[in-house]
Amino acid sequence: MTEQISLARRFSTYFALGPLNLVRVAAYRIGLRLRIHPVLRARFRTVPGPFFLCCGVSKSQAVPRQTWRDSLSYFSYHRFPLSGVPDWHVNPFRPGARADEHAHWSSIPDFTTAIGDIKAIWEASRFDWLIAMAQRAALGDEVEFERLNAWLEDWFKANQPYMGVNWKCGQEASIRVMQLATAALIFKKMKPLAPALRAFIAAHLKRIAPTIGYAIGQANNHGTSEAAALFIGGSWLGGREGERRAAVGRRWLEDRAVRLIASDGTFSQYSIVYHRLMLDTYALAEIWRRAFNLPAFSPALYERMRLATLWFRNMVVTESGDAPNLGANDGAKLLSLTDADYRDFRPSLQLASALFLDARAIPTSGVWDQQLAWLGVRPPDCILPPPQSISLDEGGFHILRAGAAMALLRYPRFRFRPSQADALHLDLWLNGRNLLRDAGSFSYGGDDGVWFSGTSAHNTIEFDDRDQMPRIGRFLFGAWLKAEGVDLVKKCGENAVSAAAGYRDMWGAQHHRQVVLRRDGLDCVDKLSGSARKAVLRWRLAPGDWNLSGNTLSLGQIRLNLSSDRPVALKLTCAPESRYYLHREDVPVLELETTPPATIRTHVTF
Repeated sequence: MTEQISLARRFSTYFALGPLNLVRVAAYRIGLRLRIHPVLRARFRTVPGPFFLCCGVSKSQAVPRQTWRDSLSYFSYHRFPLSGVPDWHVNPFRPGARADEHAHWSSIPDFTTAIGDIKAIWEASRFDWLIAMAQRAALGDEVEFERLNAWLEDWFKANQPYMGVNWKCGQEASIRVMQLATAALIFKKMKPLAPALRAFIAAHLKRIAPTIGYAIGQANNHGTSEAAALFIGGSWLGGREGERRAAVGRRWLEDRAVRLIASDGTFSQYSIVYHRLMLDTYALAEIWRRAFNLPAFSPALYERMRLATLWFRNMVVTESGDAPNLGANDGAKLLSLTDADYRDFRPSLQLASALFLDARAIPTSGVWDQQLAWLGVRPPDCILPPPQSISLDEGGFHILRAGAAMALLRYPRFRFRPSQADALHLDLWLNGRNLLRDAGSFSYGGDDGVWFSGTSAHNTIEFDDRDQMPRIGRFLFGAWLKAEGVDLVKKCGENAVSAAAGYRDMWGAQHHRQVVLRRDGLDCVDKLSGSARKAVLRWRLAPGDWNLSGNTLSLGQIRLNLSSDRPVALKLTCAPESRYYLHREDVPVLELETTPPATIRTHVTF
């Protein structure tokens, strides 16, 4: 998995992660290894249920989710038969794989072939089921209310504090706290807390608080999630200890907003799914703050939320609710208050727009309004204008729009570690349909997940059968690329827009891509030069009966014509795509192989 890279480049990569972040992560790992970390001293006794004391809240225009009635729902896609309370320690994707529930969480490895992908075990303990049950209970279904309490009590019995895999990650504990808070908002009954619920929250905060430094050192969603859990959980518990936790959470929420969100709204993880998770986290914290009439967050936080919401607005294709399959994807969906598809980003967009822009992103009524109804957020009267072509240069994104077409060109602007070798990847959408597309992530465990993050899984050039950056570890690339020859989005004619960017990798290979989008087509010019023996251009295509004839690929009225000033070999093949975590299926892929230096032209008409 790792590749040859000089010590100087390794140290340069580590330094780019941030010296203070490295210290935070190292202190956590050394403390665990030497058995001296404060989190290892946490102790807590469980308290028997019930966890929630009342239900039956009348809600007009609120529609409950139908999931988690007769099947288990994993990663908002996979279904497994439901016969009673789940076994909280099994991996349903690997029959017979079960984690040790009696081992302390610190002794359980992140990756092991015995249990497979650890996220498959964590998923049921993210409490997505709690929200569906709470909604039905809030509309008067007493059976669901009893089942909700029974599942919570069973979880606490089967997961004694700090024992077993479900206590291993502070973010997983944080998600449970936030899901419990969401259920309380659904019931409109935050206080008083039942003794069991108070104990449950307190036990989780004792797990989260001592390792918040490690979460902050990741410079990603771990820090935002754990800060939100401390803020929400601490203010919920109250008292001196609760207020102290809430103050720590507030401080880190404000800090992370400024440090991890760029002035163009790009979040540190360069991922559509993680951007949604971050926005949902801050949205929930803001709703909770309002519900408890707590002081407002800092103006800087609200400004970054405004920018992050506009970034999200630029990415989401409102015709379908989908968005480019951009960056890493762990299957996370925090605010699951609707039965909208996992890849329908409109509910989160509408909620964030209402909270942070005081406007509706989607003018018409639909399932995307349900989160506002359940969480008591007033739908704004103002409507956002339609998104326009734009360059989000701090994050490295050109977004081009012409008529019903949209194109996204990704280029390397890395303030934070890149999770995918996707420089100059190009997405193309027409009438809400993703014609040229990204492969996704699939899994964080095993070699398959490694392939999905590599260059061959994207619509770009692969030089010499290698990734654009060398791998230092499972989640870390070295020798981060730097953009060259960037032309920001601009009009070129009455009905066309253009943009461009390029890079030179550590081996000396160079790629520059210029894109022009019109109402009836797209032109892409790839210029290849520098040190490389061969180059492969890939166009990952929407599923369909594509036909390759000579240098032209067709599907109905859609045509891709490829030409080059060097000899080429063209073939239509297939490769995996993952739109949902742990799900994959093959899609058609057009591959062109040539020898640099070369100029390749792709002309798309529709």
